[in-house]
Amino acid sequence: MTLSIYQVDAFTDRIFGGNPACVVPLKKWLPDETLLAIAKENAVAETAFFIQHDKHVDLRWFTPEIEMDLCGHATLASAHVLFQHLQYPATNIAFHTQSGVLTVTKEGDYLSLDFPSRAPQVSTLPSEIAEGLNIQPQEVHKARDYVLVYKSEEEIRNLQPDRSKIDRVNLDPGGIIVTAQGDTVDFVSRFFTPQASVFEDPVTGSAHCSLIPFWAKRLGKTALEALQLSDRIGKLTCTDAGDRVYIKGQARTYLVGQIQVEA
Repeated sequence: MTLSIYQVDAFTDRIFGGNPACVVPLKKWLPDETLLAIAKENAVAETAFFIQHDKHVDLRWFTPEIEMDLCGHATLASAHVLFQHLQYPATNIAFHTQSGVLTVTKEGDYLSLDFPSRAPQVSTLPSEIAEGLNIQPQEVHKARDYVLVYKSEEEIRNLQPDRSKIDRVNLDPGGIIVTAQGDTVDFVSRFFTPQASVFEDPVTGSAHCSLIPFWAKRLGKTALEALQLSDRIGKLTCTDAGDRVYIKGQARTYLVGQIQVEA
């Protein structure tokens, strides 16, 4: 079986920036073990698979290890493929996913994701995570992911997690967000996933489902600009809308090709 594959850099306006995701359009669902094997072979943080219907698109996301419940950058990448390469006829795409219906709207060169809000609550930090951090957070919150709040952007940049210690905790499908108020934007963040093949995710759309309501409340504003401070840097324009968040970014195609899969 020959399948088309696209590799897209999401939340960036340039190749080699943002977060790379692979996107594989399907006509019908393959066995889960095959989808997982493709994701493992692709060796990027997320591979998205979708099936296009008349009025909606079914979408699933796989890391090289597990199926995810929500992924922002691979959703953005999937919408980019549909609009840029598959001539999707409308300006809105309704993705049917494990996290409900997620709408992506094309706004010029930008794509806007309509995602669920996941406001984090005050929590305590597992000792395995605390012991693996060279700088301790000022606050600990949790939704799907831990949200660790630091006093400055400089601390976020200087954080050097000890993976050997942090990998002792299993957070599937969650991770660890570290965040602070930004120097030139409203807030900055980084994202780490224990036991995953990609330990630091370059740009994490789903993490902003928690970051947006947190910083909107903290800063007293609903429109926010954000940076994810990985080596590749991610740029996100964010809006808090109560039980929903809007995450806007750009994407660029890096690769268009084909893969061979046993039926």
